[in-house]
Amino acid sequence: MEKTLYATMRALSGQEDVVARLLAELTVHVRAEPGNVRFVAYRLSADPAAFHVEETYRDEAAFEAHMGMAHGARFNKAIETLVEGGASKVVFLTPV
Repeated sequence: MEKTLYATMRALSGQEDVVARLLAELTVHVRAEPGNVRFVAYRLSADPAAFHVEETYRDEAAFEAHMGMAHGARFNKAIETLVEGGASKVVFLTPV
């Protein structure tokens, strides 16, 4: 079964473009992962400090592999001082 989630984050004042650039770089790497089905990062039109990322992986094993990737660790470390709370908020989804 596919593993689907979304993540949200809010850039600290003045860091919006840095977060957008980091997300664009991360997108390239994640889409190249063999188990990635979908990875799309959005910046909210009405609130340019807010970001929304939609992710789907082939299965739990693909998601676990994703979690172990160096590019993800680098991104998460980089945003610690750039976004509210120091990290994204992740919500896992189940199909209905």
